[in-house]
Amino acid sequence: MLLKETAAVRLLGLKIPVLLFLGPRVMRLDERGCAVKIPLGWRSRNHLGSMYFGALCAGADLAGGLPAARLIWERHRKVALVFADLQAEFLKRADGDTLFTCDDGLAVAAAVRQADASGERVTLPVKVVATVPARYGDEPVARFTMGLSLKRRG
Repeated sequence: MLLKETAAVRLLGLKIPVLLFLGPRVMRLDERGCAVKIPLGWRSRNHLGSMYFGALCAGADLAGGLPAARLIWERHRKVALVFADLQAEFLKRADGDTLFTCDDGLAVAAAVRQADASGERVTLPVKVVATVPARYGDEPVARFTMGLSLKRRG
């Protein structure tokens, strides 16, 4: 677990309280992408004992958005990010601690730079794969494609 990055996500939880509630942990954040783990517990579990739909989407949101957020915090302070759309494919029950992985970091970095330089909105499809390593190894339990939308403010 990356302590500094996880602490930054928890601080972000002051603006987005569900992030504090779910207790995500940043496992990897580099130029290639990001991996975030959300533990399966009373805060994230649904009535059937698997991860709640909203917790799965929050994990995908974090894994897909953190690579851009890191660049914005470090170098491109005037760029704002939002997700414009979401497509999700739920393949099996997420019945354990779930790892959300996004490997689109290089494309995200190029989009952040382009949005900052041009001032125009840039929307990029970002893919996130959710796995439950303790139960299913690398086999996906869900796949997400989100439209990461970036634009320079002001």
